[in-house]
Amino acid sequence: MLQILRTSLLTALLALPIQGFVATSITSSQLSTGLQASTTDDATSTTDDLLNPSYEIAPLSIRIGHGFDIHRMAPLEEAGQPVVIGGVEITHKDQKWTDKDGQYVQAGGIYETQLGLIAHSDGDVIYHSIVDAIFGALTLPDIGQVFQDTDPRWKGCDSSKFMEHAYKVMDQYGYQLGNCDVTLILERPKVAGFKPAMKENIVRLLHTEPGRVNIKARTHEKVDSVGELRSLSCHVVLTLERKPDAGADEED
Repeated sequence: MLQILRTSLLTALLALPIQGFVATSITSSQLSTGLQASTTDDATSTTDDLLNPSYEIAPLSIRIGHGFDIHRMAPLEEAGQPVVIGGVEITHKDQKWTDKDGQYVQAGGIYETQLGLIAHSDGDVIYHSIVDAIFGALTLPDIGQVFQDTDPRWKGCDSSKFMEHAYKVMDQYGYQLGNCDVTLILERPKVAGFKPAMKENIVRLLHTEPGRVNIKARTHEKVDSVGELRSLSCHVVLTLERKPDAGADEED
C-alpha cells in the first residue's frame, strides 16, 4: 500500500503543468497540490522557491551546464539493487570488489561478487548528472535540492522520472538540448556493449537526436574508491539552445 501511495505521489508531481517560467510562474496552490505529501509546510515552500527564482532567467541564445554524480558500489546483497547506468541494467559476471572494512573477507582483501548501487533512488549516475547539468545551465538549484535524498517519495525511484521532469523544465523555459557529452568513470563492470542503449534512452528522454548525444567511458586506473570498484562516477557537459519559437511564445 505504501509503494502504491509513493507511486501516486510521484505521478502527481511529475504531471504538474510547468507554466512558462519566464513569463508565468507556478502558483503556490498548483505546487502544493503536487507536493501535498511533503512532511512540512516548509518543504513545499522551499520547492516553490526553487522552481520560481526571484530573478529572471535571461533568454540567452546558448547556455552551458556541468553535472557530476558519484555513488557507492557494494555487493548486491548489501546494495539491494543492481547497477543501472543510463537507464540500462549492467549485467556482469562476479567482480573483484575491495572489501575495505573487512565485512566479507579480511579488511582490504578481494571479495568476488555481483555488484549493486547504494543510493536513495536507483543511483543512475548518468541520468543524475544530466539533470544536474540542465538545472545548472538554467541557474536553478542542484538535483539534490530538487529531489532530496531524505524524501521517501524518491526511495528506489526510476531516475528516468527525474529526466522527464528536467526536460519539462528546460522546455518551458524555452530551451532545447544543444549537445550532451557524458564521461562515465568506473573500473568495472565493462560497459562498452551497453552504451548504444544508454544513448538511445537519453535521446528519447530529452526529445533530441543521436548526433547531439555522446557517451564516453574510462577506468580510474585502479586509483581510489572507483579503482577499487567501491564507487562509480560521471561528468556531463551540455549546452542548451534557445528554441526558435521561444520569443514568440513569451510575446503571446
